[in-house]
Amino acid sequence: MKRNRSVSYALLIGTAAVLGLLLLRIGAAPAPSLAVEFLRNRLTYLYVFTVTAVVFLAVGYVFGRKIDQFRRLATTDALTALGNRRAFLDRLGDECRRAERYGCALSLLLIDIDGLKRVNDQQGHAAGDQALRMAAHAIKTTMRATDIGARWGGDEFAIVAPSTARREAKRLAQRLLGQVIRQARDVPFTVSVGVSTFEPHRDPVPSVDSLLNSADAALLRAKGAGRNQVQAVWEVLSSP
Repeated sequence: MKRNRSVSYALLIGTAAVLGLLLLRIGAAPAPSLAVEFLRNRLTYLYVFTVTAVVFLAVGYVFGRKIDQFRRLATTDALTALGNRRAFLDRLGDECRRAERYGCALSLLLIDIDGLKRVNDQQGHAAGDQALRMAAHAIKTTMRATDIGARWGGDEFAIVAPSTARREAKRLAQRLLGQVIRQARDVPFTVSVGVSTFEPHRDPVPSVDSLLNSADAALLRAKGAGRNQVQAVWEVLSSP
């Protein structure tokens, strides 16, 4: 996708440059004499147009790549290389609308690193950053191709899992816990996960706020119940 966008910019700018040269030349001479001149000096014109097109194709390609780079920097968390909060909210909103329109399930996981402040205090902020990167790697390893992961902020992460019902979402969260334990060797840590899910014909129409609030309530319960575990919103609501 990024490469195609760069090529599109290159073709657009290169074509515009050649057309610009043609329009300038047409405006500078009468049509009959211009046609004769083109035929007489066709190799020269072909060379000029080719060189111009190649130069501007290169400029357009570089321009497209720079735009892709700036867009990526604006939507990516620098430390973990996951999406940032703003990009995640945009995607979550898109998935909520898609789930409502097509009547498909949608799940949200909020993930919190247990005791990151203790890691920072005892081992230094470099160790804390390493824990964040390892958590991000565990999330990338656990996610499926259709899932979207992000650093939600501070020591929190999030995953939106389209077309994922309750049981599959709970299994995804449990796999993440195991993956974190395997990743966290040099800086041992665990995570707590709160899960909220929209299922058609069972839950109200999904919204960004409703999914976030539900997942946050489940996450708080996971933290309060001893951490290093998964809690789901439907379990929170059904508990006494």
